[in-house]
Amino acid sequence: MLTIAICEDETYFSTHINGLVRRYLADKNMKASIESYSSGEELLTVGRNPDIILMDIELPGSNGMEVIGDLREKGCRGQVIFITAYEKYVFQAFDVDAVHYILKPVEEKTFFSAMDKAVKRTETDSERALLLTKNGLNTKIFMKDILYCEVYDHKISVAALYGKFSYTGTLGSLEKQLSGDFFRCHRSYIVNMNHVLDRNGETVTVTGGGRIFVSRRKKQEFERRLLEMCKREGIR
Repeated sequence: MLTIAICEDETYFSTHINGLVRRYLADKNMKASIESYSSGEELLTVGRNPDIILMDIELPGSNGMEVIGDLREKGCRGQVIFITAYEKYVFQAFDVDAVHYILKPVEEKTFFSAMDKAVKRTETDSERALLLTKNGLNTKIFMKDILYCEVYDHKISVAALYGKFSYTGTLGSLEKQLSGDFFRCHRSYIVNMNHVLDRNGETVTVTGGGRIFVSRRKKQEFERRLLEMCKREGIR
């Protein structure tokens, strides 16, 4: 399921863009998780890796162009659509591989066209895979098939639908390569939210019956992400 982030400090425009996103999703019969942020710092702090980012440029603190630059440095591969009242940044948008640059006020036709491009690039990206190397052997694992990732004694274990694979590395480095479907639920675990079946206390069950932990600090955010996903999938 797509994750879409709206970064806009003006409440009116944020609400308007949210409405456009929902109309687009309904028109295309698609489901997505939508999150709104009032500043670039807020988006950076939560550590998300959204599939699509709808970014204003003139924001409190760091401007939108700087925020996207920071996200790119952290490994975010999300598709970016800048939505702004200023033309002067248009050429800088190419430097961060933006999909589109829309001037306010935003027309539905223009917005839908930009979203089409972003979704198409995201779908192409959905076949992204990790290439793990161990003892000279390369293993390709599609991200959609990953259940969770675990670190123990500086060893990374990637649990997929078709087995477990391990290599030497850090969970932080791996996290930067993963899509917005993944959530760092514990200092030792990253889980693919698409494969979460249930949570009982601090234990989460994933597809295939595997169990991992959610830290107390991440519990509230995990539940929010899970609830949002269930709503998008029509589960009550």
